Amino acid sequence: MNQFVKPKVVVSKCLEFAECRYNGDVISDPLVRRLQAFVDFYPVCPEVEIGLGIPRETIRIVETEGVRQLVQPSTEKDLTSEMESFSRQFLHQLNDIDGFILKSKSPTCGIKDVKVYSGLSRAPVIGKDSGYFGKAVLEHFGSYGIEEEGRLSNFSIREHFLTKIFTYAAFRELKNHPELHIKPLIDFHSKNKYLFMAYNQAALKEMGQIVASHKQQPIHTIYQAYEKQLHRLFARKPRDQSNINVCQHIAGYFKQQLSDDEKQFFAEMLEKYRNDKVPLSSLTSVLKSWVIRFKNDYLKVQTFFEPYPEELVEISDSGKGREYS
Repeated sequence: MNQFVKPKVVVSKCLEFAECRYNGDVISDPLVRRLQAFVDFYPVCPEVEIGLGIPRETIRIVETEGVRQLVQPSTEKDLTSEMESFSRQFLHQLNDIDGFILKSKSPTCGIKDVKVYSGLSRAPVIGKDSGYFGKAVLEHFGSYGIEEEGRLSNFSIREHFLTKIFTYAAFRELKNHPELHIKPLIDFHSKNKYLFMAYNQAALKEMGQIVASHKQQPIHTIYQAYEKQLHRLFARKPRDQSNINVCQHIAGYFKQQLSDDEKQFFAEMLEKYRNDKVPLSSLTSVLKSWVIRFKNDYLKVQTFFEPYPEELVEISDSGKGREYS
């Protein structure tokens, strides 16, 4: 079983951690609950942090004359400056964070699709935006793992998020070592080769060149340049065709050892995956069985087969969620 570094993840405190919603509730979230054994969570409720009570009157984003503010309609109090100040201070003091799980549609924590109203009470919705804390997160940590709890019920979004935060955590442990050396980075790059190939071949190539130039540049410069490309690589989910290319590449290791029937079977599985008839795990399970059967130690440690703890694999899919534009 692979050993994984625990990601550091900021989470909206109302998700499993405290009864701090505006109505005094706590929200049950199965994923956050399961993640607690594998992630170091840092719960926060921005509304409570700026002094609003539990329970409390609701707040909303209001736009008047082209200016948007965070307002509590019942008191007409403008909370914009307080929330912006708290968000800056909180995010500035974060050290080595790997991701965020935030409450959807919240005027503070929402990442997108937060309602914007034209007035304080009984006013129509005139648009959508990010919540004030969520917007600050995107500005300061935009290339990190950032998701709303609702979208994480979508299988592919959840898989991308988990892959991202566990890979970032592993790299964070490398770069924070008191004495940086090139060998751990070479090993990290090697065992992530096929995972990175599935995500972005151009970034993978650039990262390889950075590692190869270690004799010409200071080690800190190498790590910084590599991290920049790592964030570029995870900017989007891998495409199905990229996963197919990687699977074909790995299968190529065994072309002299497999029977014609096995090759035909795998070709048919690739076609089923291409047509959304089977999940990627059906392909990787076959490949992993060949890795074990033919004792390929290099492929055995590839994170492409297990980018995050197996215990977190959940094939259920709400069908909800979409990529942010």
